[in-house]
Amino acid sequence: MIKNYLYNLFLKRFLRKKLYMIGLSHILSARKYYSKVSSLSDVDYKVFSQNGEDGILDYLLTSLDIENPKFLEIGVGDFTECNTRFIFDRCSAKGTIIDCMNNFEEKVKKNVELWKGDLKIINKKINTDNIRDLIKNSDCFLNLDVFSLDIDGIDYWILKELPENFSKIVVLEYNPLFGSNLELTVPNLPNFDRSSYHYSNLCFGMSLKAAINLMLKKNFYFVGTNLFKNNAFFVNNKFDKKKYFNYLQVKSIQDSVNFNFTESRSKDGSLNYLNNKEKIREILECEVIDLSKSLINKNKINELFRLK
Repeated sequence: MIKNYLYNLFLKRFLRKKLYMIGLSHILSARKYYSKVSSLSDVDYKVFSQNGEDGILDYLLTSLDIENPKFLEIGVGDFTECNTRFIFDRCSAKGTIIDCMNNFEEKVKKNVELWKGDLKIINKKINTDNIRDLIKNSDCFLNLDVFSLDIDGIDYWILKELPENFSKIVVLEYNPLFGSNLELTVPNLPNFDRSSYHYSNLCFGMSLKAAINLMLKKNFYFVGTNLFKNNAFFVNNKFDKKKYFNYLQVKSIQDSVNFNFTESRSKDGSLNYLNNKEKIREILECEVIDLSKSLINKNKINELFRLK
């Protein structure tokens, strides 16, 4: 038993290190082309991120000449697969990670060499009340370079509480199923849980249009999404787009929600691989808020989407 434990422990460390070295080699090689990048898809590359966020973040950070970024990521799991893990390992960075799970700190410590940087670990379910406390009573947001938010729920309402210019670069999860035309979010419910709100796991978060319009008010511009089309990237307006991203062509919202992945669930929790029209039909009775009309009034999905 002990032998198997030690084997698995050292094997995981070896594989993580090998993955890091391969990823670092690719990203360093790609940097020579950053000045001519025309789309974020050109630099989409996964090391420790869920999808291609690692490559995109390196492109943005390098373009803005940020060598040792300070980060805050809300929604990281056990820190093995998230948007700031590669930054921490690569840059010996200072950052804060927040999630809500049993033995969160212990799980993170098993997966990362903490001595490499300055990592603050907070085990807390973030809501619109305690995010205000975090802003006022900690240095998490002070001189922040990268902010990432992915909590599969009331992301819009958390974002709404943040001040203008709260970071240089921002990564936001959005729900591409909500389409390109509507400004939608789930209601700001206490202890929102994606699976509990609807068994399909399909009704959560905010639409891309809602994220873009809110970020405009926070003084950020949209630069694109990952290839998976569920994470959007924003840059603070103090970094002029023509100066820092002259060749970058930003795809339309419609292109950015044209997704193919499927994570819909049946009532028994199993994947059911619905197509996008079937996914909408699955959540027709779910309530969301159309932000173009109200911040309070709820509508059922079937009142907002016209399905043939």
